[in-house]
Amino acid sequence: MWRAGLMLILTLAAGVIDADDARWPAWERFRDTLVSDDGRVIDASDPRHITTSEGQSYALFFALVADDRDTFQRLLDWTQNNLAKGDLGATLPAWLWGRDGDDWDVLDANSAADSDLWLAYTLLEAGRLWQRRDYRVLGARLAARIADEEVADLPGFGRMLLPGRHGFVDDASWRVNPSYLPPQLLTRLTALGEPWPEVAANVPRLLIASSPRGLAPDWAQWTSEGGWTPDPEHGSQGDYDAIRIYLWLGMLADEADHRESLIAHFAPMRELVAELGAPPERIDALDGTHQGLGNSGVSAALLPFLAATPGGDTPLAVAQRRRLAADPPTDDAYYARVLTLFGRGWDEGRYRFAADGRLQPAWRLP
Repeated sequence: MWRAGLMLILTLAAGVIDADDARWPAWERFRDTLVSDDGRVIDASDPRHITTSEGQSYALFFALVADDRDTFQRLLDWTQNNLAKGDLGATLPAWLWGRDGDDWDVLDANSAADSDLWLAYTLLEAGRLWQRRDYRVLGARLAARIADEEVADLPGFGRMLLPGRHGFVDDASWRVNPSYLPPQLLTRLTALGEPWPEVAANVPRLLIASSPRGLAPDWAQWTSEGGWTPDPEHGSQGDYDAIRIYLWLGMLADEADHRESLIAHFAPMRELVAELGAPPERIDALDGTHQGLGNSGVSAALLPFLAATPGGDTPLAVAQRRRLAADPPTDDAYYARVLTLFGRGWDEGRYRFAADGRLQPAWRLP
């Protein structure tokens, strides 16, 4: 069914890849300009030329989608050796590495749960797709480490993935970043057993309750007395973190649990794009006010959410594709390029997620 749908898209939609074309030029450009020879993703927008666990995890995912096994191994080796003391199964990776004066080292040893989740997921899927038992075992070990160190039981709500090991729990409140919780990844991890089935089941509730107007905030706070409320530090703003929520939801399989209700709940973003002609740069998730327009990478991130079908010619999706083509992210725009690889790569049919969360890259089509 998935192949038939993709072939129909390839036939009808302009700008979508040929199913037999294994090359992904946008990934190759990202790899050649932002990934060092030893396997670290460099964000040169920071004067410390930082590398984050986020960048490593996303690049590993894109390398898997591209069937780029050599780059995958280089990225994995650098991540383990420099962020996880040599073993991702034993140590959650530090989220920030870079230059500190004359030295290069970890700048902040705290973990970032979104990166950890993408790393575990990608290792599990690389093990399955490439038949690599070592990747599968490492992914399962990392998922167990995440469960032990980053999952908390929120009184009155249930178990949830916190943003990192430290700094997100006060006496009677818990802070979360909803964009750290791609439903398809957590659904895939349910095969590993608890706590993942409970966490996955709680995510749709969290996403809807923390976005009462159908507009996503960057951060939210849980208290057993007040439920989900704006995070005291970040308020109700939604911008470059929150944009990923629409991205993840747009990429859900048609048969995925809660997909229809989630897409319907967040329809106000679609309405804003129709009104403005492009995604807003910032929104207030509570009162709906907005400021500015997001860059073309944000347009790319919204393509799966805006398209009625992958690669479909809905006016909103067509307009964002044209905006992206007219003003693509520059080579040094790390985050905009990441959003573009996710959104436009999906829009071109290079990968899908099955209802159970498994990755379906185009190169593995029967």
